[in-house]
Amino acid sequence: MKFSTIADKIQITTASSLTVNPGHDPDIIGVAAVDQASFGMLSYIEGDKFATFVDTTEAGALILPQNPVLQTKATDRGIAWLSAPDPRLAFARAIGLFYTPFQPAPGIHPSAVIDSTAVCGENVSIGANAVIQAGVHLGTGVCIHPNVVIYPNARVGDRTVLHANCVIHERTQIGADCAIHSGAVIGAEGFGFVPTPQGWEKMEQSGIVTIEDGVRVGSNTTIDRPAVGTTRVGRGTKLDNLVHIAHGCQVGEGVVMAGQVGMAGGVIIGNRVILAGQVGIANQAVIGDGAIATAKAGIHNDVAPGEIVTGMPALPHKVFLKASAVYRRLPEMYKTIRSLQKHLP
Repeated sequence: MKFSTIADKIQITTASSLTVNPGHDPDIIGVAAVDQASFGMLSYIEGDKFATFVDTTEAGALILPQNPVLQTKATDRGIAWLSAPDPRLAFARAIGLFYTPFQPAPGIHPSAVIDSTAVCGENVSIGANAVIQAGVHLGTGVCIHPNVVIYPNARVGDRTVLHANCVIHERTQIGADCAIHSGAVIGAEGFGFVPTPQGWEKMEQSGIVTIEDGVRVGSNTTIDRPAVGTTRVGRGTKLDNLVHIAHGCQVGEGVVMAGQVGMAGGVIIGNRVILAGQVGIANQAVIGDGAIATAKAGIHNDVAPGEIVTGMPALPHKVFLKASAVYRRLPEMYKTIRSLQKHLP
């Protein structure tokens, strides 16, 4: 594919204009990381941190930030380039020109078990050994990979993909254009037990899970249904692998959670929140819109909208940095205090 063709196709879907160096239009055969790219491959430079790779990469073409110095370096090395306001976004779209995820053709495998009351939309694909139970409704273009189990009365929206070995429990509602990856369990009963003198008595989990449109759920992630009401994941939210969302949580729109995030019951997550890896959130905490929790933050209290928190227990990020600076000096401070104590009467 000619580099100019790639630039044109990215241009169509990019809000801000791209700049392409003139007179240099090589054939591009694929995409690669900048430190692994070879001739004929397209890569990108995201920012100053990776700028030195312009001097060493073997890539045939680069997507650069809007930086004249980098553009001149690439031109001097004979590398075709285009510049974009967001090089990573442009590269992500370029990948889509060379790679299409596996999508089986519409049809139902003979080994699939489908209850007679289930409703399947047009162009549905159902793989080997999938089990679709009573009252399930599958929208148009739904793709069910092998060994998926969907419990009774669940609904799956148009064009949603359920990858192999995921389980969708009863009455779960999944919107359109979602992806549920392998091993995920959606709508299993929440962890609800009431202490009694005789031991723990189970509280039945009669609620449901609702996943809105455009949500992606990573492998081995679990989203539990509550005793009553709904556990909800908002439109466009993206969950990494091994995330746990407990019973009754309310997750807003456009939220991103990295691997091993876990939250207790009743947590409320606002819109556009970012939770880095292994963040833990205590029962009933409220995380405001646009807040960010850095890796391994332990959140025990509410977080204000737009706040950045770090540490365990989580503190405002700037406070945590100051506290960390003091913590590193504790041995020195201890020696000073002991020395002063020796001079006290």
